Amino acid sequence: MKLGKIAVVAAVAAAGLVAPGSSPALAHGGGGEPPRDPTAVGFGGAVSTVDPTATAVGLDVLRRGGNAVDAAVAAAATLGVTEPFSAGIGGGGFFVYYDAKTRRVHTIDGREAAPRAMGEDAFLKADGAAMAFQEARVSGIAAGVPGTLLTWKEAVRKWGSRSLSAALAPAADVAQRGFTVDATFRQQIADNTAQFAQFGSTRDLYLPGGQPPAVGSRFRNPDLADTYREIARHGTDTFYEGRIARDIVSTVQHPPVATDPAEPWAYEIRPGGMTLSDLARYDVRFPAPTRSDYRGYTVYGMSTPSSGGVAVGEALNILERFDLSDMSAVEALHHYLEASALSFADRNRYVGADTPQRLLDELLRDRFAAERACLIDPAKAFVKPVAPGNPDGQYGGCATATAGAEGNPGQSTTNLTVADKWGNVVEYTLTIEQTGGNAMVVPGRGFLLNNEMTDFTFIQTPGAPPDPNLPAPGKRPRSSMSPTIVFDDGKPFMALGSPGGATIITTVLQMLVNRIDLGMTLPEAMAAPRASQRNSTAPQAEPAFITAYGADLKALGQPEFVSTPELGAATAIEFTRHGGMIATAEPVRRGGGAAGVVRTKNSH
Repeated sequence: MKLGKIAVVAAVAAAGLVAPGSSPALAHGGGGEPPRDPTAVGFGGAVSTVDPTATAVGLDVLRRGGNAVDAAVAAAATLGVTEPFSAGIGGGGFFVYYDAKTRRVHTIDGREAAPRAMGEDAFLKADGAAMAFQEARVSGIAAGVPGTLLTWKEAVRKWGSRSLSAALAPAADVAQRGFTVDATFRQQIADNTAQFAQFGSTRDLYLPGGQPPAVGSRFRNPDLADTYREIARHGTDTFYEGRIARDIVSTVQHPPVATDPAEPWAYEIRPGGMTLSDLARYDVRFPAPTRSDYRGYTVYGMSTPSSGGVAVGEALNILERFDLSDMSAVEALHHYLEASALSFADRNRYVGADTPQRLLDELLRDRFAAERACLIDPAKAFVKPVAPGNPDGQYGGCATATAGAEGNPGQSTTNLTVADKWGNVVEYTLTIEQTGGNAMVVPGRGFLLNNEMTDFTFIQTPGAPPDPNLPAPGKRPRSSMSPTIVFDDGKPFMALGSPGGATIITTVLQMLVNRIDLGMTLPEAMAAPRASQRNSTAPQAEPAFITAYGADLKALGQPEFVSTPELGAATAIEFTRHGGMIATAEPVRRGGGAAGVVRTKNSH
C-alpha cells in the first residue's frame, strides 16, 4: 500500500498524537492567558513557539508594526522567562534570517565559546578517565561564554526596526507579573530537584519551600525582570563587561553551593575558569548558510559549529536518489533511517567547529551522496554503526558498509519560527544545553547558566582518528541545532526547527520527508510519530512509531528501537499562495506548542 494522504491521516490519528476536534490544555492557562493552538492559518505574519505567552508577545510585536526579527527577539526573550530550563541569556544558539528585500539568507552563530583556560583535558579526572556526565554538567567547567544576548543585539541592529530595549520590555513585564505554572514547567524542575537543591540561588527561585511550584500557581522572577531592564538601560556591555559580567564570572569561579542542601550530591562541584576577559572578547559570527537542493526545493541551514545544516543536507542528498513517494510507509522509513545513519557517521567523524570549508563542501556534494546512497539496500538494513565515508573528491565506486563508532547524543533546547507581512522569515534555535543548564542561577540575576561545554567530546578514543570536537581554548562545541528555511522557485516554502539535542537533525529531516515526499500536510508532518537513527545499535522511537512500524522495520534488519516518550518539540511555518501562512506547533509533545497568525482573513 502506498502512503497516501488518507493513510497518513489514519496513521497519525491512530498514533494518538492528534485528537480531531480537540484542543490541548493551555500551558499557562486560565483566565486571560493566551491560547495554546497548535495550528493557525492566516495572513499578515505568523509566530510559532513552544509557549503561548511567547507566541502572543511575538504576534503583538507584528501587529504593532514590528518585523520578523523584532518579533523573534521579543519572543525569545519571553521564552527566557517561561521556558528558562531550555533557553535564556545564559546560553546561546543559531539564528537564520531570510531578508525578503534582498532575497538573501543570513545566519548568526551565537554559540557559546570555551573560556581561554579550557584545555583538551577539561573533563578528565586526575586518573585520566572521563567524568560522568552529571559530574561534568553540574560544575563551573560546563559553562561556556553565553552568546544569546549578543545574538539579539546584532539581529535587531542589522535587520530589526526596533531597539533591543523595546524587544526586552514585554519579557521583563512577564517576568515581573508572572505566569501560570503548567505541568511541563513543574516537571522540568522536579526532574532537576537534586541538581537545583545544590545551589542556594537556584533553590530559592525554583524550589520554594523545598518543592517545585504547584501547577496553576503564579510564578514570578523579579530578578530576571530587573536584569532585562538593566540591559535595556545600559546596553549589552553591562552583560559582557560590566556588573552582570562580574556576577557571571563569580558564579562560574565560585559556584553558589548551598550550605545545607536538602539532598547530597554524588560529585564534587568544581569551579570553572571563565574570566571577565573571556566575556569581553566574545563576539558572534555571521557564517554563510549551508545549501542543498532536494527535489526542486532549495534548503538553507546552519553551518559550523552546528552540524545540523551539513547533516540534514547530506541525508537529503542521499534520499534524493530514491523515489520515496512511490514506496510504502515502511519502505520510505527504512530509507530515511539508513540515510540518517550514514549522515551521522560522517557528521561524527568530520564535523566540528574548525572543519575546513572545503571538507564541508565535499560532504554536501551530490557525488559523495551518491557513493553513500549505494550502500542502502531496499530489502536489508546495513549493520550499525556504519563507518564514515571518504569525502575526498574521488567518487564513483560503492564502498562496503563497514563498522564504525557511535556518536554522543545531545540534550535539550527550544525553537521558534516567525514571518512578517513583508516576507521576512526567522528560524531560531536557542539553548542552555541540558534541561536546566548547569543548574546554577546567577545570584540576584534570575537566569541559569549553560552547560554547553559538555557538548564537547570528553576524551579522545584511543586508536581512533582525531576527534574534531575535543575541547580547546576559545573553541565552540559542535551542535546539532538545525534551523532550516526551504525555498521553492526562489520563494520561501517552509521554515522549521526543533529542540532535542542530536535528535534535532532527525526530527527536521523526518518532517521534511513527511511534508515533501509522503504527502502529509504540515500539521500532519508535525504530529506524525518519530524515530531517530543516529548511527546507533539502539535507535530511539516514540511508542506510536514502534507500534505502527517497529515489527516491519525489524523484518528489514533495522535494530530494535529504544522507546522514548517523545522526540523534539518543533515549530514551523509554511507559505501558501497570496501571502497566506500555515503556522504549526506541536499538538502534544512537550505539553503542546502555540501557533498564531496576525489575522485569519486576507484584507487585501
